[in-house]
Amino acid sequence: MENVDLQYLCTVIGNLSGVPIRLYDEDKLVFFYSFASLPRDPVILYLEEISKIREHVGYHITEDLYCFGIVNSGTKKLIIGPTRQTTGGDQELRNLAFRLDVPKEETADFLSGMKSITHMPLESIMQILCTVNYVLSGEKLSLEDVTVRDSQQKAFHKESVARQYPEESTPEQDVHNTYALEQTLMTMVRRGDTAALRKWTRSAPAVRGGLLAPEQARQMKNTLIVSATLISRAAIQGGMDIEDSFSLCDDYIRKSELLNAPDQILNLQYHMILEYTKRVERLRQGKNPGKLASDVAKYVQHHLSEAITAENIAKELYLSRPYLSRRLIEETGESLTDFILKEKTEEARNLLRYSDKSIAAISGYLGFSSQSHFSRVFKKYAGLAPGEYREKFDR
Repeated sequence: MENVDLQYLCTVIGNLSGVPIRLYDEDKLVFFYSFASLPRDPVILYLEEISKIREHVGYHITEDLYCFGIVNSGTKKLIIGPTRQTTGGDQELRNLAFRLDVPKEETADFLSGMKSITHMPLESIMQILCTVNYVLSGEKLSLEDVTVRDSQQKAFHKESVARQYPEESTPEQDVHNTYALEQTLMTMVRRGDTAALRKWTRSAPAVRGGLLAPEQARQMKNTLIVSATLISRAAIQGGMDIEDSFSLCDDYIRKSELLNAPDQILNLQYHMILEYTKRVERLRQGKNPGKLASDVAKYVQHHLSEAITAENIAKELYLSRPYLSRRLIEETGESLTDFILKEKTEEARNLLRYSDKSIAAISGYLGFSSQSHFSRVFKKYAGLAPGEYREKFDR
């Protein structure tokens, strides 16, 4: 270890892989190398989780499915990443830049830098790190040693399962009432009926489902996973884009794994169902909702961080601007401008309630020309100024 030039080693790995790499000593950054030009290092968002990884070789997968590989050697920690097998979409990367507080004028550079990072599967990253670990410690590890193995699953033999899930169960555990509740929820999501959902949740019956885990938090996480699977399919039936629905499902499942308090998991599940229902409602809004309104809503949701124009939407949908505007009014009763700004206002509501980002940052992220313009728009469609809205839900 003492004879290894770690900064040289990081530079070589960075050149060979095309993935950013950094060296920490006692949790302090001492070296960073990257082909990609990044105004801010994405690792900042995940250092708390990464610092908890103490194995010689480990990894962290983010909620956006980016991978960071880690090698621990004494007080030193090498971190390579982020990388994944597919390129993130522009809106996804803008969201990452927003969370990192990348200045608006540097967002384009951040997107370009992230797209220039070499795509690599987790297995390739781990093989590189196993090699680095051998150089540092002489320890020979393989992928089988540092990733989840099938043999771990076989360890849960019948006897241990029998201890965790005894055959004798209480009458309450034997009675399932989930099917009727599932059908009720699926219908609300499929129709985008948020009013009915809010009313139903105020007097919803207790759910008596199957025993999915011996521990309460794990039971609730598993229940959320089942719910997410069903809800995402119902939303697709309601008109939501397939990829959007599945990505949102994955996002909520990953978020649930970060929680341990039952009330937090239950709250997350409620917001998941509500978000799916609201998205379908937004796709189906208007007097005569149809495919055009759905296509426009999808475009807006994929370009929330941009100054969206009628010309860009018309070009994307292969329509003339006058025809697009006229048809949208026929389908929804709203002008294209109102339709776009209502979508952005809805996203602003969520950010004001569930993030700690400043109003100025939210305004910039949503593509408004100024904070005053954002405030005027928000008040018009939400009925309150952004600060008043946030204060209302912070009480």
